[in-house]
Amino acid sequence: MAPLTHDRRGLSQDQRDALERELAPLTLLQDVVRWGFSDTPPRDVTEVVVQDEFTHDVVVPWKDGSYLVFDTT
Repeated sequence: MAPLTHDRRGLSQDQRDALERELAPLTLLQDVVRWGFSDTPPRDVTEVVVQDEFTHDVVVPWKDGSYLVFDTT
């Protein structure tokens, strides 16, 4: 997975590094879904935004009302 490309929350470098380490193993959409459901409380995909016939953005709730958006192809 690519490193975080847009940080609209303003995370510290330590927070960004920790999040990148946590997300690094997620290479498939299936990994993202399993990761979300392994948390307490579980996080489910809240939206899928179709960009074109091959690309979709997958939106998952994260912390304190923030969301993570995964670009999938």
